[in-house]
Order: sequence, then structure tokens, then C-alpha cells
Amino acid sequence: MDKLVELLESKVLPIATKIGSQRHMTAIRKGIIATLPLTIVGSFFTILLNIPIDSVAAIIEPYKSILDVPFRFTVGILSLYATFGISSSLAKSYKMDSMTSGLLAVLAFLISTVVPTQVLDPVDKVIEAGRYINIASLSSASLFGAIVTSIISVEIYRFMKEKNITIKMPEGVPPEVSNSFVALLPTAVIILFFWTIRYVLGFDISSFLSTILMPLKGVLAGNSLFGGLLTVFLITFFWVLGIHGPAIMGPVIRPFWDISIAENMDAFQAGTNAHQLPNIFTEQFLKWFVWIGGAGATLSLVVLFLFSKSEYLRSLGKLSLLPGLFNINEPIIFGAPIVMNPILGLPFILAPLVTTTLSYILTVTNVVPMMTARLPFTVISPIAAWISTNWSIMAGILVIINFFISLAIYYPFFKVFEKQQLAREQEAAEMN
Repeated sequence: MDKLVELLESKVLPIATKIGSQRHMTAIRKGIIATLPLTIVGSFFTILLNIPIDSVAAIIEPYKSILDVPFRFTVGILSLYATFGISSSLAKSYKMDSMTSGLLAVLAFLISTVVPTQVLDPVDKVIEAGRYINIASLSSASLFGAIVTSIISVEIYRFMKEKNITIKMPEGVPPEVSNSFVALLPTAVIILFFWTIRYVLGFDISSFLSTILMPLKGVLAGNSLFGGLLTVFLITFFWVLGIHGPAIMGPVIRPFWDISIAENMDAFQAGTNAHQLPNIFTEQFLKWFVWIGGAGATLSLVVLFLFSKSEYLRSLGKLSLLPGLFNINEPIIFGAPIVMNPILGLPFILAPLVTTTLSYILTVTNVVPMMTARLPFTVISPIAAWISTNWSIMAGILVIINFFISLAIYYPFFKVFEKQQLAREQEAAEMN
């Protein structure tokens, strides 16, 4: 075990750290995470429109079309917001004007993704004559296009600024005016670049990237048990090494997660049964069914610590209980510690793999529905699972079952660890 840890520290850790801190990967992660408030609030409207109480549903029915609007302009155009977030974050890392960079990236994304439709003859009470865009083009399906156009547009802007291919204003001109003129030539270049790709060459960046990357999405964040288990294993494995698992995996898998839950929400809003949605392995599936108390399902370990004979473990259990209920588990990960601890590290990896498998089986057999909403990670797991699966009682029960499964898996390892801790405490007491 020591040799394995040493090998991982010397070979894997530097690579993982380098990937996680790479400028563009960091910008992608920050930009996508910035959309979280929008998708969470949009999810609440999805929940509101699907409350399983007939009297409440009857009251909401006349207002469904207007209550659907917040969802359409949050989750429905997720890629547009992500474009601005990613480009702004990348620009800040270069110490460039983030506002201008964000606007240029949005411009590039719109040109490369959206084809306006012109309606010449109005249809009474249906549509007026004019030009329209299909906001579905701005949904999560275009997220990879948003990432690429954000990076390219910022890099074009940066290149032209560094090479002084800009219009400079005299001294004394206000910075906001000067920045606008500096961006004139880069704006023209970015427009011509993406317009040529989309309209002259007829190449759709978002569709191309989706075609190339969707098979990977199907493995990591679709319906593949192997992909789900691989994701769970890597996140927990990195945590045991002392690396923030989601931070390392985030740049790779978060776009897939966001696409998956957005696809589920779109399909559910369109009337698809919650048991027949496109994706099982959303981030919410892991959050509520697997990460009970945080990555590694550590709430069960916290409960075991509460009843420990060791004074230290009992105190740590009390300290970690309240954060653990709200899925925050850094106190126990670093306090026990679980990091670099093979005794607790093994169940930290094993328990989530078992509960992931059980949750997958119960989902594909239609015992529990798939995830239909995106809630804050601090919601207590059984409640969050109940709400997020179209008010499925079985989902809440599954969380409780998974908690006790994790408890059973942790228990023998906990007893070994407790014995070691008691020996240390006894030794310390004798020395004093």
C-alpha cells in the first residue's frame, strides 16, 4: 500500500494537479459553476409546475405557460450564460477586460450556433412577420460549442492586444471608452472568423463537437453503469490521496453533468415520464443517492464516530454531524483523517461503489425515477432525492437504505481504526 501511495504521489498527483490548475480548464470550471444559481432557480419552477397534489395542480394549470418562462430563460439558454462566464474567467486570468471579452465570446457563440429564421407571412394569433431565433440552440446541447468559442474568441482578443493590432486612443480618454476602441478590430476579426466558419464554410461547431463528444458523455454521465462507477471511483480515489476529487474531475465531467441534468429537465418539462428521462448518471444522482453526507458517503462514518469509545473520534463525530447533514464532509475527511489512511480510505471508496450499483439497478427497473431537478448541494439527502425525482417516496427511502448499507460497510473498518485510536490515547495518557 505504501509503495502504491508513493507511486501515485510521484506520478499521478503532479499530472492531476497540473490538469486541475491549467488556465483554460480552470476558466471552464469557474464559468460553468457561475451558472449554478440560474439552474437551481430554474429547477424550482420545474418543481412548482409538477407538485403532485391535484388541488395545487388545478390552481397552477392556467398559469403554466407563464410559469415556464423562468425555466426557459435559465436552464433553456444555459450555454449562453456559460459562454460569458467562461470567457470572463479566462480574460481575468490574463488580466484583460473581462466585460469586453465576455461580450465578444457571446457574439462569437451566437454567430456560430444560431441561424435566424425569417418569417415573411404572419400567421394570425401564432407568429408575426420578422426574424426569430430558436432558443433551443442556446441550451445545454451547445455547451461544448460555448466552451470552444469562448476560448477562441478570448485568445484572438489577447493575441491582437499583445501584437498591438488595435486602435489606441489618446491619453486622458476614460478607460471604458478606450477599452471599447481597443476592442473594435478584434470584434471585426471575431465576427468574420466565426461568420466564415458558420455561413461560408457551413460548419456548425456545436453540432460537430456534440457528435464527437456525446459518446463520452453517454459513458460518464448517461446510462452506463461502468461510466458511473468509474466516476465514483476516481472522485473518491483522489480524495483519499488528499486531492479535491471534484476539482480534478470537474473540468472533464462537469460539462457532461450539466448537459445531462438539463436534458432531463427539458424532457420532463415536455411531459416525459420521470422514469423515462434520457440520463441516469447526473450529478444529482450521485449527490442524493451516493454522496450521503458528502463524497464517500461519510455521514454513516460520522454516526459511528458519535458512539465511539474513543474520546477524539466521539468529539470529531459531534463536530462533523451538522456539516455532514448538509453534505459538507471536509471536517471528517481531514480530521479523522481519511486522507492517506488505508483503513478508512478503503470503505470511503467501496461504499459509494456499492450504493451506486444498487441505485442504478433500482432506477433501470423503474423502482425510483430519474432526476428531474437541480437543487443546492446542502439540502438534506432524503428530502432532496424526494423532491428531485418528481416527489418519489421511494427515492427518499433509497437514500435511507444506502445510508445503512454504507454504515455496514464502514463498521468493521471503523472498529479497526477505533482500536488504533484507543491505543494511541492510552499511550498518550500513560506518557502524561
